[in-house]
Amino acid sequence: MSTISKDSLKTSLLQLECHFTWTLLKKHNSNEEALRSLKKAEEAIQKRHPDEIDRRSLVTWGNYAWIYYHMQRYEEAQTYVSKVQNSCKKLSSTAHEKIQLPEIYAEQGWALLRFGRNYFERAMNCFENALESEPNNSDFSAGYATAMYRLEGDTQRYGGEVRPCLEALKRAVELNPTDTTVVALLALELQRLNRANEGERYIEEGLKKTPDFPVFLRHAANFYRKKGVVNKAVEILQKALALTPNCVALHHQLGLCYRLKVLQLKKMRYPPKEEMDNLTQLAIFHFKIAIDKKPVFFSAYSDLAGMYAIDKRYEEAEEIYQKMLQRNDLACDEKQDIYFKYGHFQQFHMKSESKAIKYYIECLKLEIDSYARKKCSKVVETLLNQKIESGLGDATDISTLGLVHKLNGKKQEAIECYEEAIALDPNNEEYLNALTELRLSI
Repeated sequence: MSTISKDSLKTSLLQLECHFTWTLLKKHNSNEEALRSLKKAEEAIQKRHPDEIDRRSLVTWGNYAWIYYHMQRYEEAQTYVSKVQNSCKKLSSTAHEKIQLPEIYAEQGWALLRFGRNYFERAMNCFENALESEPNNSDFSAGYATAMYRLEGDTQRYGGEVRPCLEALKRAVELNPTDTTVVALLALELQRLNRANEGERYIEEGLKKTPDFPVFLRHAANFYRKKGVVNKAVEILQKALALTPNCVALHHQLGLCYRLKVLQLKKMRYPPKEEMDNLTQLAIFHFKIAIDKKPVFFSAYSDLAGMYAIDKRYEEAEEIYQKMLQRNDLACDEKQDIYFKYGHFQQFHMKSESKAIKYYIECLKLEIDSYARKKCSKVVETLLNQKIESGLGDATDISTLGLVHKLNGKKQEAIECYEEAIALDPNNEEYLNALTELRLSI
C-alpha cells in the first residue's frame, strides 16, 4: 500500500456504520457474492430514492469499503470511505464521527432481524431510535413492530418476560395498510390472543391485496395451520412454493402441515394406512429439503427425527437425535428442547422410562427457564411419583426425585426424598453427601 496508509484506512473503516461494524457478517462470506448483492442494493436505491441517494447509500458504501479492504483493493476501499465522509459532511457536518441518521438505525435493525433471535432485542432498540426522529415513518414502525413480534414469540417459546406487541402492530398497519407482511403478523398476534375471527379478516384482506406475495402467503398458511384448517394452509403453501421453490421456511411449514394431518389421522379408530404413509413421507421429504438447504436449521432436524419416530424408523431418528445432542453450537434453550424431545422419544417410542428420566434431568440441569424445562420437570416428577407410589420405586428412584426437587429449587422436598432414600440405603455416600449439602445450603 503505497499512497494509502493501511492503518489509517482501517481506522476510517471502523468509523463506518455498516454490517461489518455491526458484528454481523459470517466469517466465510464470499466477497464476489457480496459485491453482487451490494450492486443490486445500489441499483434499488437509485430507482426508489433518486433524490436521496447520498442519505440512503451510506451503509451500502460502508460495506463496499470493507469488502474491498478484505480483498486488499485499498484504493477502491478508500474511494468508498471518502464517499461516506463527504456525504456525512453534507448531511450533518460530522465527517469524522459516526453519523446517526434514522435510516441507518433502521437499516441496522433490519440487518439484525435477519441474523436471528439473538439479535431481536438490539433490532427493536434500533427501530426505537429511528422512530424518535420520525415517529410517523411507516418503514420504521413496521420494523419496530416486527422486532417486538419476534421477541414475543421467542420469549413465549423459551421462557421470559413477554412484551405485548399488539399496539405496535396496529400502529404499523395504520401507517401503511398495504404492507401485508405486518398485516399478517397482526392477524397472527390476534389469533394468539384468542381473537382469531378478527385476525382472519386481516388475512382475507391480505390474500386479496397480495395474492402472489410469498412472505404473506407463508404467514397466512401459518395462521390457517394454527387454526386447524390444514388443507387450506397446504394449498396456500403450495402456491407460495411455486413462486419461490427454494424457500426453506415454506418447505418446513409444509412438513409441519403434513405432520399435523398424520397426527389427526392417528386419533381415528381405524386410520387409513395408505394415506398415513403418504402424508408421513411428504412430511419427511419437506423436512429433509429444509435441512439440505439450511444445515443449521435446528427445529427442522428435530421435526425430521420426530417424523422418523412416527414412521417407526427408529435408527434414523436415533442418529439425528445423537447428532443434535453432540452439537456444541446450540443455545441453552435449544439444548433443553432437544433433551426434552429425546426423552419423549425414549419414553413413548423406545419404551425406556429410565433413559427418558435421564434426559429429562439433563434438561433440568440447564437452569434457564424455558417451555421445554417446564415440560421436563412436570413429566419426570410424574414418572417418578407414579413409580414410587405404586410400590415399585427403590432408593435410587426416591433419590432421583430428590435431585429433581433440588434442581427445581425445592430444597425441603429434596431433603425429605434423600432422607427417605438413606433410610432404605443407609451407607450410600452419594445420598449422604447430597443431604449434607442441602442442609448446609438452607
